[in-house]
Amino acid sequence: MKPTAALLAITLVLGAGSAASAHGCIKGAVVGGVVGHVAHHHALLGAAAGCVIGHHLAAKHEREHRMAQEPARHAR
Repeated sequence: MKPTAALLAITLVLGAGSAASAHGCIKGAVVGGVVGHVAHHHALLGAAAGCVIGHHLAAKHEREHRMAQEPARHAR
């Protein structure tokens, strides 16, 4: 991998802004990077896609968790 591509990947993953916006991204990037590496050496593309998917799934899980807690707050 070229050093500039590695630097770009690290900047994208770490420069997400805050810990809340990176929720799920790191785990997804690691899994996606491994899968991308095995699938014809596309680790960088796999890591980027894994980050996006991991963040989406973490946000969905958090939203579902909040909705499950919502009726309990209104029942009091």
